[in-house]
Amino acid sequence: MAEATWGRKETIIWPPHQPIYTLGAFFMALVFTGILIAIRFAFALDPTEQFYLPAYIRASLIPSLRASGKYQMLLVSDGKGHSWYAADQDVGQGETAQPNGKPIHAALSEDARKRGMAFLYRSAPMVYQDKALTSYLKQHVYDGASFAELFKWQLVFGALGLVLMVVKSIPKDIRRRKEMKYGRRLKGPVLVSPKEFNKAVAGTGIGIQVDQCREMLRIPLRAEDQHFEIIGDTGSGKTTIVMQMLRQIQARRHSAIVYDPACEFIERFYDESRGDIVLNPLDRRCPYWGPSEELVRRAEARTVAASLFQPTNDRKGEFFIESPQKIFAHLLLDLPSPQQLVNWMSHPEEIDRRVQDTELASLIDRSAPQQRSGVLGSLSLVADSFRLLPRKEDSKSEWTAREWSKERKGWIFITSQPAEREALRPLHSLWIDMLVLRLLTAPTAEQHPVWFVLDELASLQKLPQLHTAITENRKSRNPIVLGFQGKAQLEVIYGHLAEVMLSQPATKIFLKTTEPNAAEWVSRAIGKIEIERMKETHFDGTRRGRNFALDRQTEPLVLDSEISGLENLHAYIKHGNYVSRFSFPIQEMPATKPKFIERLKDDFIVREPSKEQPKPPKPAVTLPQNPMPAVQEKAPSVSAAKPTQESPLEVQTSLPFGPRI
Repeated sequence: MAEATWGRKETIIWPPHQPIYTLGAFFMALVFTGILIAIRFAFALDPTEQFYLPAYIRASLIPSLRASGKYQMLLVSDGKGHSWYAADQDVGQGETAQPNGKPIHAALSEDARKRGMAFLYRSAPMVYQDKALTSYLKQHVYDGASFAELFKWQLVFGALGLVLMVVKSIPKDIRRRKEMKYGRRLKGPVLVSPKEFNKAVAGTGIGIQVDQCREMLRIPLRAEDQHFEIIGDTGSGKTTIVMQMLRQIQARRHSAIVYDPACEFIERFYDESRGDIVLNPLDRRCPYWGPSEELVRRAEARTVAASLFQPTNDRKGEFFIESPQKIFAHLLLDLPSPQQLVNWMSHPEEIDRRVQDTELASLIDRSAPQQRSGVLGSLSLVADSFRLLPRKEDSKSEWTAREWSKERKGWIFITSQPAEREALRPLHSLWIDMLVLRLLTAPTAEQHPVWFVLDELASLQKLPQLHTAITENRKSRNPIVLGFQGKAQLEVIYGHLAEVMLSQPATKIFLKTTEPNAAEWVSRAIGKIEIERMKETHFDGTRRGRNFALDRQTEPLVLDSEISGLENLHAYIKHGNYVSRFSFPIQEMPATKPKFIERLKDDFIVREPSKEQPKPPKPAVTLPQNPMPAVQEKAPSVSAAKPTQESPLEVQTSLPFGPRI
């Protein structure tokens, strides 16, 4: 049986500390340059130049070290004892055997033979002055060209190759040195620069303008339908990122549903000519809308009611949520206007009449007064929100999510003022819920995507359809952008479903989060990495040696303290297994449209000044020196006197020892 192998097999026993990539670049550059020189030597030099090239290199480089050396020269002879130094015209292509050495890769030319030359041979080694020999070869063999000039272009291309390889090798050596010092990543997310993020992700979709590179930090186009998540404290830059995204949505001519509680986006993106809608019953631009207008099937009435009446964490209180839902859904089936709904829910006898002879009548039975008052009280809370809706005769247009989802014309801005936000919260949640419900179906070929931009998501009450939209809306090609300050905000509203909702968006952007638990959750959301570190031990003394051990640890890629210590307009983005830290500029966008136009002029409380005349001051009361007899004398007259206009306190002051009147 084969013995089991534990751990990972290492191919390098002792990792070298030298810059191996840079040294390899120099070696490869030398090899590349040598190949270029060899090609020129073989195909561009004549036989004489090829023969003398080694001697030319030695004589050119060695004069700084010594004055002379032994060299062999190329000679021609006529066979009669006369010899000459071979010139270019004496030598041609071929090969000449030598009796006492290697053959010469050259042969006598036809011109030399005509002049009576018979032999071509290599002389015996003789001592020559290096400078003199270099000057002779340069003038008579290489036509005045030095070695550098002879191989100029080969050296230039070799140097260029060295530069290109060094540019690649030095960062690798730096990265390798850091890995040896701080550890190398084995598993987990990768922290990269914005340029490396773009290269790795190869995104062509929506992007963010960053300071680190000229190109936008983009995600893949196919990942837009998998939603976005932006987390950060107030003032950290969420609105700036959302504005960048809205500008790109506007350039694409896509539709957007913008929840704008601070009225920051409507001032910059509202366009009446585009067909934009403002859903704020206190704004003059708000069209007529009624909940019954949204119904297509009878079962949808319960969906509308579920958006208005929110369940609580108390299981005992579910009855006072489900019961109003059922009664409200029953009232909607009569297709009333908002004003009729308000009138019905304000008069219990009207509700009794409409639920008479149904199973709902027992929910508000008069024999159970506490149960009846609790259910009717819940209905009256919703009536307060519907009371703000405009009448049909007072509105210039009508709107329903049912019809808008078919045409998808223009943008929808859901706005509010801080003072009225609490009263409008049920309507805002209902509108968003209905839009999500209507846009869950797959779009047709002529329908463009609709972006849900929900900034400050925690200011809305629970959206029953939002969980479905995040988990299933990818098929309908309607991206959702969620903006909030921390996980705890959504946990209060959605409970355990918040964990599932926050894990679904494929693109997450994390800004500064100073709350410790929220920062720790962001750190966990970015992910942990497995790091392998090398521990070295050096031995000094008579026996010198080294020892090393590999240690693996798991730690967060980004610490929670880094998240809480981020500066404003700085963030981390995570998409897939890639994480990048970046900063982004503030792009000023002028506000060209009013954020709010008052509709209800008579909604203000007017306080008129009081018309009562000030009373003259009362004369001071003087007590007698002997109060007891005085009180006894006046007591019968006081009981018999007519009632005065004085307050009990004044009477008590006048008669400190008498009875209080």
